Amino acid sequence: MHKQDIDRGREFDFGRVSGSYARYRDIYPASLYDKLRAMGIGRPDQRILDLGSGTGVLPRHLYTQGVRFTVTDISPEQIAAAKSLAAAGGMDMSFCVCSAEDTGFADGSFDIVTAAQCFRYFDTARAVPEIARVLDRGGRFCRIDMEWLPHEDKVAALTERLVLRYNPQWTGGGFSGFRYRWPDWAEDRFELETVHCWREEIPFTPEAWRGRIQTCRGVGASLSPAQAERFDRELAAQLAPYDRLEIRHQLQIELYRKL
Repeated sequence: MHKQDIDRGREFDFGRVSGSYARYRDIYPASLYDKLRAMGIGRPDQRILDLGSGTGVLPRHLYTQGVRFTVTDISPEQIAAAKSLAAAGGMDMSFCVCSAEDTGFADGSFDIVTAAQCFRYFDTARAVPEIARVLDRGGRFCRIDMEWLPHEDKVAALTERLVLRYNPQWTGGGFSGFRYRWPDWAEDRFELETVHCWREEIPFTPEAWRGRIQTCRGVGASLSPAQAERFDRELAAQLAPYDRLEIRHQLQIELYRKL
């Protein structure tokens, strides 16, 4: 896929790195799931649609008997990996390859729609009406984001410099923190229920950080395999002094209720 406001229109495909996603992208901290459960997300009687799910990390961590998860992604490779991981955990979920803009589900099919680390890739002019359509009356939409902080973490900063050397078109760097503003897309469709924003150090081994970065949009999802391999060798060399990493991130949960 590609968007003109992301990486200057350069194409990227997370399906190319589904194996690394399955192994290295289960990185959300326990605090995220604790907050979501405290908000009432993940109850056994709920019908939950997870958009842009990748390998199904969020549904697998919120899964309990009786919850009815539908896991979706535009990438067949990501959904195949999500199915395999859910089956290995004995989890009963539904899966669908579809876009957020055209899910194909009936009106009012879900109590909750979640979108973790993917909303930026949606065409909001089409996706938001679709989210509102598939939500039942009073249903809730939960947007989740987690970003490393290069201005506060030297390993994140050196990683970004290396990504930009290999992929100067990448626009995913330089994050300085979330500052919530009421979004235009929510007007006339949703009301804000709550926003939670916090910083946290996420633990990685050097190998795990390299794997996580291979799944980065600016690396494995867009570089050639040979370029991605050369990038990984350089990153490994820069991480050689470290036995363990604590990468500073900021997380934000936005929870909206359908009008």
